[in-house]
Amino acid sequence: MHPSEMDPAVEAMSALAGPGHKISDATDHIPNAPGLYAVHAEPHTWRTLGLEGHDPKRPLYVGKSEDDLVTRDLKTHFAIERGDRSTTGSSTVRRSFAALLREPLELRGVPRNKSKPGHFSNYALEKDADERLTDWMHKHLTIAVWRKPAGVDLILTEVEKRILRQWGPPLNLTHVPAPLQQLRSARAVMAAEARSWT
Repeated sequence: MHPSEMDPAVEAMSALAGPGHKISDATDHIPNAPGLYAVHAEPHTWRTLGLEGHDPKRPLYVGKSEDDLVTRDLKTHFAIERGDRSTTGSSTVRRSFAALLREPLELRGVPRNKSKPGHFSNYALEKDADERLTDWMHKHLTIAVWRKPAGVDLILTEVEKRILRQWGPPLNLTHVPAPLQQLRSARAVMAAEARSWT
C-alpha cells in the first residue's frame, strides 16, 4: 500500500508507540509542523504517579498541535528553553502531572493570574515549583511524535480521537473510554488550593 493510502490513525499509532526521545534531546527530532505527540515513561515513573495497575506500555498522554509541534509541545508543555516563564497555568498536561506529583514534589496550586484570581481549574505553580516540575519531566518522560502528512486532507482531531479511544491514556480527560477519577480528584485539590490562595 502506498503511504498516502495508509489509515492515518494506524500510521500515527505506529509512530507514537514510543518510547520516543528524551525531552532534553527532542529539539533534534521534533519537526516544526502540525501533528500528534505521545508522552511515555518507564514503569517506575508510572508508580511514582500513582498509576499502578495501568499498562505502562501505552502512552501517559496523547495530544495534538494544529500548527507547530515544537512551539506547542516543547515550549508550552515541557519548557524546553530554560528561562521560559511559568507554563503550568497554560498547559493541561502540566496541570495533570502537577496534580499527581503534588506530594512528592511539594507542589501547590496558585491562581494563574494573581492580580486577577479566577478560573481556578486552570491553576498554576509558583516559579520554583514550576521549575521542579520541569526538571522532573525532563528526567522521567520521553516524547514521540507523528507529523501530519503534507498535502493529505485529514482532520487531526478525528485521528486523535480514534487513538484516544483505543489507547485510553490515563492523563487524557476527554475522548477516552474511562477518564481517570484519581486524576480528576487530584486536579480538584490543586484547584481548591488556587481558590484559597491569598
